[in-house]
Amino acid sequence: MLVQGISDALLLNYLVLSEVILLSLGFLILTSNFIGQAPYGRYARTRWWTGPLLPCRPMWVLQECPAVLIPVVLVVSSGKWHDMFIKSPSANTALLMAVIMHYSYRSFVYPLTLRGGKPTTFLSVAGAIVVCAGAGLIHYLAFCSVLQYPDSWIYDSRFLVGMPLFLAGLCLNIHSDHILRNLRRPGETGYKIPRGGLFEYVSCANYAAELLEWSGLALAGWSLPTSTMIIISLLNLVPRALKHHEWYREKFDDYPNNRRAIVPFLL
Repeated sequence: MLVQGISDALLLNYLVLSEVILLSLGFLILTSNFIGQAPYGRYARTRWWTGPLLPCRPMWVLQECPAVLIPVVLVVSSGKWHDMFIKSPSANTALLMAVIMHYSYRSFVYPLTLRGGKPTTFLSVAGAIVVCAGAGLIHYLAFCSVLQYPDSWIYDSRFLVGMPLFLAGLCLNIHSDHILRNLRRPGETGYKIPRGGLFEYVSCANYAAELLEWSGLALAGWSLPTSTMIIISLLNLVPRALKHHEWYREKFDDYPNNRRAIVPFLL
């Protein structure tokens, strides 16, 4: 068993260290996003510091899957899967499953549904691997070792509101990806204005949906570990959304004036 004999204090130290590293990386991403556009998607360019361009679909799987594989492998190898999923499922189980659901979609479903997809840089892939591996480790340590929610937590108002928010965000995320994926008909090229769903309110509906997911998880878990991903996502996605929004407004003369970047009616 990978974690047998490790003290709770040491696990807590690992958790804190992982969060410090991940949050530090988040602030680094924030700084780089404001200094210069992150080298991904339509903005991907080869520079000496970004490394080569890599194919989009396999890189999506590679960079996202650590957030799924790390907690799954550790839960199975430590023998905790029986207690968590069979003997006595709890709020810990639900919170861990929420994370696994999100990253299973991002790792194995979303890449397979991409139509083409623009190449990404080695730097972007490497950064995403670090973030996803850190997320996987943090969520395993939090939900399987350090945090112990009481049985009554599933009836707490924070859990009862947070989990539906997470699920709503996941559904909106999937729907927004579907809209983006079907913007162009077979054989068409170029960019189009996304319409429908959350795109009627914001330019980056997929980003807004992801923020809703992590906000719901933070509320449902009501702890620093469950708040880590919403902090990282805010640092990463808000600057990207603002630049996407600016790009859309410059690209299309008829772009809807009432749309915001990422928060409906506000930002």
